[in-house]
Amino acid sequence: MNTTFHAQRLFDGERFLTDVYFQARAGKSHFLTSPQEQATRLEGLVVPGFIDVQVNGGGGAFFNAEPNLACLEKMVQAHGQFGTTAMMPTLITDDIKVMGAAADAIAQAISTQVPGIAGVHFEGPHLSLPKKGTHSEQFIRPISAAEMAIYERDDLGLKMLTLAPEHVSTADIKRLVAMDVKVSLGHTNADYATTMAALDAGADGFTHLFNAMSPFTSREPGVVGAALWHDNSWCGLIVDGHHLHPDSAKLAIRTKQRGKIMLVTDAMPPVGTDVTEFDFFDGRKVYRTGDRLNSSTGELAGSVLDMASAVRNTVNTLDISLGEALRMASLYPAQYLGLQHSKGRLLEGFDADFVVLDEQLQAQATYLGGHLL
Repeated sequence: MNTTFHAQRLFDGERFLTDVYFQARAGKSHFLTSPQEQATRLEGLVVPGFIDVQVNGGGGAFFNAEPNLACLEKMVQAHGQFGTTAMMPTLITDDIKVMGAAADAIAQAISTQVPGIAGVHFEGPHLSLPKKGTHSEQFIRPISAAEMAIYERDDLGLKMLTLAPEHVSTADIKRLVAMDVKVSLGHTNADYATTMAALDAGADGFTHLFNAMSPFTSREPGVVGAALWHDNSWCGLIVDGHHLHPDSAKLAIRTKQRGKIMLVTDAMPPVGTDVTEFDFFDGRKVYRTGDRLNSSTGELAGSVLDMASAVRNTVNTLDISLGEALRMASLYPAQYLGLQHSKGRLLEGFDADFVVLDEQLQAQATYLGGHLL
């Protein structure tokens, strides 16, 4: 059954349009040239669905604690309330058995076509101890055949791995890239030369720019310097008011080539709930204070950010235009993941994944393949 929509205003990824009629046919968008009497009217601004490449949990579910299909479905529902239509569920540093269970859950989601699951992001375990952040030291380890066997799987959809290049050889990075793994650099204390060598080997992303990475200094540009200098890599930004000073984010956006900064949430279980604490690794807990999460040992522990809030914050605190903020939440992550021909824009033949925003940029409704989530 084809559903016809009438958008008062629509942002297609490049332009703002008015009085747009379109249909969702077999999950794809098809635009109409004349008004339709039976169209479902969408009040507000219709925008491409948001794509989040770093999602640890939501709806009370934590992927590390529940590496199963039910957890993934909870995460999709929780973040769907806030406009996310595609995500990379993220498993932070953990035991190899948990990694395997998470991979199996992702494979099940991919094979059964669970809406909204694009693949998997392994954030760790091959990280730097000095920049581990809230990751559990007991599970940080070198790359081995056991992990490689997981990364090599071809039933996981899109694959992403955050690693510290000082602890993974360029040969292994090249091998990962040959396995169709998107290698992102993060939780790393590498110097500039090591970082650039990893980029030359095929790494093309930076996980939560500025956070948990060696800083830019006068004589050693570090990971931050490499990220800002390198034109062909993407950087995730957590625009939640806690992970970044607004002017640091503005500087990155001004410096980096346009289209290479994408919004991410690094979201944890409380998103979409009133949960104020949850169990973490090593007997620790994570506590919520307002919109901030901290481990019981003090570190920031992900966020309670959602993508609609990330867009609002980008517009309201970074002085970025609405169109560009929306591209940072949809088009640019689609391009990073290689999905730019089906997602990230609302054009003829693209996936009918869209969000209806009100004047305050709050998500009012989210549609996946033309179906209300």
